[in-house]
Amino acid sequence: MPAHPHPTVRLRRLAGSLNRLRTARGLSREDVAEATGINKATLYRIEKAKVRPQARTLAAMLTLYEVEPDEQRALTRLLKDSSQSGWWQAYTDELPEEYSTYIEFENEARSVWNYESLYIPGLLQTEDYARAVIPGGMPSLSRQEVDRRVQVRMERQAILDRDPALRLWAICDEAAIHRAVGGPAVMRDQLLHLVSAMERPNVTLQVVPFNVGAHPGMPGSFVVLQFSGDPAVVYIDSMAGNLFLEEEADVHRYTGLYEHLRAVAISPDATRKLIIRVADEYQVREETDDE
Repeated sequence: MPAHPHPTVRLRRLAGSLNRLRTARGLSREDVAEATGINKATLYRIEKAKVRPQARTLAAMLTLYEVEPDEQRALTRLLKDSSQSGWWQAYTDELPEEYSTYIEFENEARSVWNYESLYIPGLLQTEDYARAVIPGGMPSLSRQEVDRRVQVRMERQAILDRDPALRLWAICDEAAIHRAVGGPAVMRDQLLHLVSAMERPNVTLQVVPFNVGAHPGMPGSFVVLQFSGDPAVVYIDSMAGNLFLEEEADVHRYTGLYEHLRAVAISPDATRKLIIRVADEYQVREETDDE
């Protein structure tokens, strides 16, 4: 587990811009340190998004790099925005640090590729499903903690309606739609909610059917978050802890895995038909239980 908070998307963007500007001027970090008096180690940490630069430090760097006024204003705004709180900050005392960071990344992403091996993807869950699955996976949570987690999960889903809306491509193993989380009634409503969500132009859903056999998603779930003008990030939520992978080789590997999963999954149209059939089966089970 990382010992320090993961850098925000805006801080990563600022760091990348400062590194690019210094390189374009043909300056080493030693050159910048000598010209500005900024410690070389501090410059390294700024360019790696390890720390937020102070306003006067940023101004000194931009002056040395002879940055045009419009870009100076944009980067200064980026520094200011990097410390702004999002809606999720109200829950930071109750959420793991890595989860809060993930929500921020998700909020900044232009598209999300989400593969789930056992769960309905979080952005497509109903409240009743979330209320059943969260304590099922984390039985040590108190009722109040479950309520807050459910509230956070529901608020996250607003990004599907924002302008511009997040582009979500979700794939789940067929096991996720057959596991009766919360009982037949909850699952029937959840599956019908998936059918409704698939009508959104920014939502695509596929299922990897049982008859595919072994496939590369079996080791576990993962998310590929893609940003406008910034490198993608892979997020893995596991029993061993939450991981963020940013190295190009790791991102390339998980992007390749996702492409493979898209190829072995059934089409969105076939997925819709399968989900409706399974929802009807839950309806029959619900009626049988009521007798």
